[in-house]
Amino acid sequence: MADTKTGNRFESPGQGSRTASRDGAGENRRPKADAGERGRTTISDGVVEKIAGLAARDVPGVHALGSGIARTFGAMRDRVPGGSSRSPQRGVSAEVGDVQTALDLEIVVEYGVAIADLARSVRENVISAVERMAGLEVVEVNIAVSDVKLPDEEDEEEEQSSGRSRLQ
Repeated sequence: MADTKTGNRFESPGQGSRTASRDGAGENRRPKADAGERGRTTISDGVVEKIAGLAARDVPGVHALGSGIARTFGAMRDRVPGGSSRSPQRGVSAEVGDVQTALDLEIVVEYGVAIADLARSVRENVISAVERMAGLEVVEVNIAVSDVKLPDEEDEEEEQSSGRSRLQ
């Protein structure tokens, strides 16, 4: 026999779980939301930029991200005491919405690498990493190749960190 006191639950044949109200009439309970769905998660542009930057650097043939000027300023900033270390999002720009994101990458490729194949690999790696880690749908990854690293060229970052001054 079912107990109909206020607040007690009882099972009614064929009707599922019900709660007795003060007047004795049952009212259907709303199903509880999964704990993972209670609240909202927001992801900043910088987080998506870091994920994309690290994923792009993992692709063989990508020498660096960012234009030459951005890399030079970044290398100088790295040498200043208390300055930030190598920024993983340098050369990456993201626009993040609630469920989608769009990315722009500026890369420097190593000489001899097929740029079209490299761009395809970068896109695949970046999309995979961002969708897996951030749970956002990547609608586009635009890639701008700003430079080619020749085998005999020394990096601006290496020149800055080696202590040699280019000024005389």
